[in-house]
Amino acid sequence: MGDEANEHEDGRERLYSMKETCARTGMNYEALKFYCNEGLVPNLQRDEHNHRVFTEHDIAWLQGLGYLRRCGMGISEMKRYMQLCMAGPSSIPERKRMLGVKREALLAKLAEVNETIAYIDDKQRLYDDILAGRAEYHSNLFPTTVQPIGHGQRKNWNGLVIASSKQ
Repeated sequence: MGDEANEHEDGRERLYSMKETCARTGMNYEALKFYCNEGLVPNLQRDEHNHRVFTEHDIAWLQGLGYLRRCGMGISEMKRYMQLCMAGPSSIPERKRMLGVKREALLAKLAEVNETIAYIDDKQRLYDDILAGRAEYHSNLFPTTVQPIGHGQRKNWNGLVIASSKQ
């Protein structure tokens, strides 16, 4: 017998509605319905009112699909992965290969995110130093040399000539 919290009093496995399954998986209703319609929930059951109902196994599978989606797997890849899972242990090497490819892509994305965070941290430190008077302000948008102002011209806050009136 399974976990008592996941069974009815008569010993039947507890079934969850779409709403309950959404709450348990973090998916929105439309995504859950889409996954069901795409055939990504094998052995999907329906209740006496023909509403979809889900077991603990379904919920665990759907949570896994969420991770697969977040790692960049498309629907066709998820279907392939599901087919491999249904094929049993002999397909584990192929599943490992699929996940390994996604893992490498995630690591590359993580490195990019970390580089971007480092850039922002550097900028924040620079701005703190400028505001505290410990550093002089320079912008990459403007050259460091400034042209002298001619008749009818004006400078912006950075000392650059920004406008010229017609003569």
